[in-house]
Amino acid sequence: MTIIRSTLDTSSETFRDGAATMTANLAALDSASAEAVAGGGEKAVARHRQRGKLTVHERIELLIDRDSPFLELSPIAAWGTEFPVGGSIVTGIGQVSGVECLILANDPTVRGGSTNPWSLKKMLRAQDIARENRLPVINLVESGGADLPTQKDIFVPGGAMFRNLTQLSRAGIPTISIVFGNSTAGGAYLPGMSDQVIMIEERSKVFLAGPPLVKAATGEIADDESLGGAAMHARVSGLADHYAVDEQDALRLGRRVVARLNWHKAGPAPRGDIRPPRYSPEELLGIVPSDLKIPFDPREVIARVVDDSDFDEFKVNYGSSLVTGWAQVHGYPVGVLANARGVLFSAEAQKAAQFIQLANRYDTPLLFLHNTTGYMVGKEYEQGGIIKHGSMMINAVANSTVPHISVLMGASYGAGHYGMCGRAYDPRFVFSWPSARCAVMGGAQLAEVTYSVSKASALAQGKPFDDEAATMQRDLIERQITAESMPMFMSGRVYDDGVIDPRDTRTVLGLSLSAIHSAPVEGTDAFGVFRM
Repeated sequence: MTIIRSTLDTSSETFRDGAATMTANLAALDSASAEAVAGGGEKAVARHRQRGKLTVHERIELLIDRDSPFLELSPIAAWGTEFPVGGSIVTGIGQVSGVECLILANDPTVRGGSTNPWSLKKMLRAQDIARENRLPVINLVESGGADLPTQKDIFVPGGAMFRNLTQLSRAGIPTISIVFGNSTAGGAYLPGMSDQVIMIEERSKVFLAGPPLVKAATGEIADDESLGGAAMHARVSGLADHYAVDEQDALRLGRRVVARLNWHKAGPAPRGDIRPPRYSPEELLGIVPSDLKIPFDPREVIARVVDDSDFDEFKVNYGSSLVTGWAQVHGYPVGVLANARGVLFSAEAQKAAQFIQLANRYDTPLLFLHNTTGYMVGKEYEQGGIIKHGSMMINAVANSTVPHISVLMGASYGAGHYGMCGRAYDPRFVFSWPSARCAVMGGAQLAEVTYSVSKASALAQGKPFDDEAATMQRDLIERQITAESMPMFMSGRVYDDGVIDPRDTRTVLGLSLSAIHSAPVEGTDAFGVFRM
């Protein structure tokens, strides 16, 4: 039988502690998410409503199909920075008229929907997802353009958002803009570079320069409507392809535009007879111990995520610190690589490289479940070839062309993060659990290395060593690295696509796999030179 038989003891102290820690972390995540949903705050939202406008989330809700899910991406971007949580823009994947689309929507209650460095990073990430997964793009535009005090961080890289739109169009991926308010200066090129544009009577304003700037630059006096109103663009300039009477009408027209795209998925459909896992997703709360030094069996996670808890394990008796095997999630086939005991040895690296090659031969997406402290160090392992074997695994990951999804469950440290397809290796999606940690190494280890190097350097030079000061510095470094390895910190900097509740993992993976299959799923037999 290939059904995983769970041995999880939900009454154990380790499980209870893990569940309590996870629940506390989820409460902190909920608080950050609520802050993002609140936008610019009660006063800003009230002003917005007094103007007869829908909030950004209401616009998205009316755009997507009734009762369909919306997979929000990077929801807590900018967390821990000087900018509002969420980055003044909402991005995500939703079904519109039966078509999965990538939606980018400015939140005008946050500084007028202006673009700051983190909203730009979030927007560029969303455009990458659209391109990689062949998803039509819908821009819900209402923005005053760049957050001018931060223009030095926006202007040069910001041009990529317009380049990306034109390249999406060139690739045959539809781009649509619905303009709800101002779209000025560089923001005018969002509709200008979209395949189709919807504008709203007496609401939409699209111009390179507003009346004050036009007067200052040319001496010409013009009003908003004649300069860039919806009626002018619909009847004179031709920028508006569809003319709406209000926001609801604009969203209706947006749905009709998508319905007429004649859009079809290019990847294979999911297999039928989808059975849920045999174990409760609630139990995912306590599988990861509160102390990440304590190992846990990733099969317990796999059993609560894959269809029917059915898992064909590959090389079960070889390289046991890495679990590999075949499964399905919501009917989509996946190859799973999951860290079992943290450290990756030569056997695990070689096992992973072979498995990744097989997945490419079978055109099967790969799911990486992270809990690794990295590749093993020490004289025995260096002499045994850990560098070349770890490089072999990283080579396979880097050159694999089947889609990858990464989920950081526990530790994701050092080169092990790379070998398990970290963000720099372009997984189609990467999500984190609240229990995850990501850094060069653990905070305590890094601080101890810094302390030891400092002490050795002082002794080698014959200089006095202030142990008390070095110990204080070591403690400061440990606290800093620990804080910077936390999932909300990493997600705030858009190093993942969101921190998720472990209980939602199967749903999030299903939505991600469905989006992935909008594009062809094709492997490769071309890899770099494997150092044997």
